[in-house]
Amino acid sequence: MRLITRLLLPLCASVSFSCLANTCNTGRLQSPINITSTQKQKLPALEFTYLTSPLVIANDGHTLRVRLNNHSQLKLGKQIYTLSQVHFHTPAGDQISGETFPMGAHFLHKSSSGQLLALVVLFRVGDSNKTFDTLLSNIPKQVGPNQAIQSTSINVNGLLPVSKGYYRYMGSLTAPPCTEGVEWLILKEPISVSTEQLAVYKKSFSDNARAAQPVNQRPILESM
Repeated sequence: MRLITRLLLPLCASVSFSCLANTCNTGRLQSPINITSTQKQKLPALEFTYLTSPLVIANDGHTLRVRLNNHSQLKLGKQIYTLSQVHFHTPAGDQISGETFPMGAHFLHKSSSGQLLALVVLFRVGDSNKTFDTLLSNIPKQVGPNQAIQSTSINVNGLLPVSKGYYRYMGSLTAPPCTEGVEWLILKEPISVSTEQLAVYKKSFSDNARAAQPVNQRPILESM
């Protein structure tokens, strides 16, 4: 669980990760990446069972984290992954054909065998998102532990696009120790966030994305 809470937690400036060591500098399956060439395949459909629960939220000084402990799950083929948290990056770390997205939501999952899976939802500027509005209204003013907002419920289905097509690749944690072997799914269809919502978010959090890492000829699969 300690690893999953650190997934994508920025500890170095996005421009330079010179403070990283070991696998962060030498690994060949690092994340995020710029997706430019893919292998189209008939991949398993993503089956989401994300449940409504009271809002539990934290300001960790780097990002806004929504904690889930309500057995929300993602099924990929025969494997079931349990959702533990959602947090945000500006800009989104992963790119599509060189396009940088202003924000990304990262849904962090873990299987019963310990396999980590990061599902990424990309944002483009457009209409406001109602679910994100709920989160913005409850950003803790101070850095600190989880806060349970009993008067507010959340269902993170509101942060998913209608289409569930995706890219799939093997990557890593993006903060030290940058452990590899993390399954990454990038949903192909972005959702929208308004300029005003981005401005509210950035009043509390600085940009926190790691720069795109070399692909190193690893296969990137694309659902058909």
